[in-house]
Amino acid sequence: VGLQQLVPRSDDKFFEDWWRRGCERVDDQLKKGFNSLVILGAWTIWKHRNRCVFHGQSPSVSAALLAAKEEALMWTLAGAKGLAGVGLLALDAPG
Repeated sequence: VGLQQLVPRSDDKFFEDWWRRGCERVDDQLKKGFNSLVILGAWTIWKHRNRCVFHGQSPSVSAALLAAKEEALMWTLAGAKGLAGVGLLALDAPG
């Protein structure tokens, strides 16, 4: 989504520290979208992990990315307009 410079580095030890640094580096107009994207990513990983642990599904990056895109669309329809600002909804769904 054009935020490659903000991906966690190998020396990032704490999620909160990485998130704070990333938020400081994002333009003000993209902050809400960046924060929504981080929360969406964590939420997607958590839900995918639970499907694997409790329902026997196999881990799948493609399935998690598709779920994230579908969830982002729902969030946007519910009013999280910042996600469209970071370009997440413009991505092609993996398949």
